[in-house]
Amino acid sequence: MSGHSKWANIKHKKAKTDAQRGQAFSKVTKEIIVAARHGGGNPEANLRLKAAIQKAREINLPMENINRAIKRGTGELEGVQYEELTYEGYGPAGVAIMVEITTDNRNRAASDIRYIFSKHGGNLGESGSVSWMFRKTGYIAVDKGDCPLSEDDLMMAALDAGASDFQVEEDTYEVFTDPESLESVREALRRKGVKPQVAEVTMMPLSTVTLTGDDAAKVLRLMDALEEHGDVQRVHANFNIPQADMEKYAG
Repeated sequence: MSGHSKWANIKHKKAKTDAQRGQAFSKVTKEIIVAARHGGGNPEANLRLKAAIQKAREINLPMENINRAIKRGTGELEGVQYEELTYEGYGPAGVAIMVEITTDNRNRAASDIRYIFSKHGGNLGESGSVSWMFRKTGYIAVDKGDCPLSEDDLMMAALDAGASDFQVEEDTYEVFTDPESLESVREALRRKGVKPQVAEVTMMPLSTVTLTGDDAAKVLRLMDALEEHGDVQRVHANFNIPQADMEKYAG
């Protein structure tokens, strides 16, 4: 799990830079549109939409843009129609990768994702080829330096709120939940002054492949290339890279 955790935290820090060039804005806007289309425009009755709005606020997407995206999703405003797709494949060193995209052009997206995998030493697989290696999980990461609670108090608060597991990494507390419980656990922690670095429903690997050196660098380059594609919403992988290598190559 730690490989996912380190990458998720690095992505969160990068998002502030991405937002300056509009990439993060575009991705979260798509997420709001699709969430509203599937579950309606009321975030209190649509947890996916509520999570997307929270993510939008974290990167300072203007409220006007949020409301417009909701209306596009519910059909009150005209706009591009998006569909959600998942691609599965393998990266260097046999790392299993799942790519979630939201696109208005299925053929273009498939061609682009296939090219990115190939360019970086990976290959796309058939549907179901790697998804069995992952489990949908609610994931919350809290920076130790920013947490107002002690480790024990945070753990008890999370478990009392319905979390299923609690782990400690080098500089991060990790809370795991059922997907349906993510928002209620995050809200319970928020009431205690805890502001997570990451709070999302993700595909958590059931086991990991440990990478170092050149293999680590190659996989992180592939992850970066996928993350930077405009249609890609989330990338999940089952690698684990030591903290020192992760910071060295992710930079």
